[in-house]
Amino acid sequence: MATFLSQGPDPKASAREASFSTRLAWLYATLFVMGGIQLPFFPVWLKAKGLDPDMIGLVLACPIIARVVALPIITHSADRRDAVRAAIVLTCILTALGYVLVGLSGSFIAILLAVTFASLAATPVMPLTETYALRGLSARGRAYGPIRVWGSLAFVFGTFAAGFAADLMPARHLIWLIVAAAVSASVAAMMLAPLSTGASAPSVSAAPAKPMLRDPVFLSVIAAASLIQASHAVFYGFSAVEWRSDGLDGTVIAALWGLGVAAEIAVFFYSARLPVFFRPSVMLMLGAAAGGLRWTIMAFDPPTLALPALQLLHGLTFGATHIGALMFVARHAPQGQAARAQGYLAVAIGVAQAGAMGLSGVLYGAFGPQAYAAMALAAVAGGACACVAHRAGRLAPF
Repeated sequence: MATFLSQGPDPKASAREASFSTRLAWLYATLFVMGGIQLPFFPVWLKAKGLDPDMIGLVLACPIIARVVALPIITHSADRRDAVRAAIVLTCILTALGYVLVGLSGSFIAILLAVTFASLAATPVMPLTETYALRGLSARGRAYGPIRVWGSLAFVFGTFAAGFAADLMPARHLIWLIVAAAVSASVAAMMLAPLSTGASAPSVSAAPAKPMLRDPVFLSVIAAASLIQASHAVFYGFSAVEWRSDGLDGTVIAALWGLGVAAEIAVFFYSARLPVFFRPSVMLMLGAAAGGLRWTIMAFDPPTLALPALQLLHGLTFGATHIGALMFVARHAPQGQAARAQGYLAVAIGVAQAGAMGLSGVLYGAFGPQAYAAMALAAVAGGACACVAHRAGRLAPF
């Protein structure tokens, strides 16, 4: 009887593992569809509601403030109660409710208060999801990258779908696209499988005894990821403006952005197949080196024919950096502090990106495309931080 029971894999267990990955991929897709709608079109809705640029800037600053306030509290609570999945469900539902309130708001003050509520709920969702994904996938022997790739694909779909819808409906109705995506994310969150199958925080080395914020290696990795990701600020804020002034039409600009996302997708998809040499620190250094090269060339206002090759570097500047930082944090967070560690990473990157975005406007206004030179310096500084962590010899392979 024992021999019979040991023969072959359990088909029910395999089905459960596939179901876990499918449901997680669905959640990533819905979250990134919402991002693909919100990032380009939420400011359009705010303008349609009669807000002037100063008011729009204040409203858009709310997620940055909420990131600093909400993330440590919610991620700490999720760790302490071992309730990552429940926290994802709750924050997704509250996010949907928050954007319903935003859509029903009329005055600037009402919009500001509703966006603040929605942002407080929404900002912890992604760090919690990353914690859930890394823990659950590791316990099931599955790779993170091929699941996360669905988020990048969905972001592109969301952006193009919202752009098409924006041509068919009044701008003051665009908020309901965000609401629909948020409701879909809530449904996907409720469908997540529990982590009660022995899934523990993935760790290949003993958790450090000292607190994370006193660990120089942890701080070096956080600083590296923050600087490299923040180095995208001029590109995110002004690449389309620059390219349009150079005579490129919207289709070409969308294709260039899509090419960068395609490169990012390739990195996510193949990250699980990389040799052992590509440790998290190496991925961060690759992202930094690619950033130094990419932004240096962009500072010289390269010809249009060079732009596709430069866009392919996005797979390293964003993709490799994201994978490297996420995997380090997942593997080296102390037991019971995985969500909190992801929260620290998200806060640091968010603050760095906010500062860089503010600075990028000043630099681009003064120097034009030469502002990319400052971004190259930020990427190189991030690479130096990654080298510090690498030399410590404590980073585990993928």
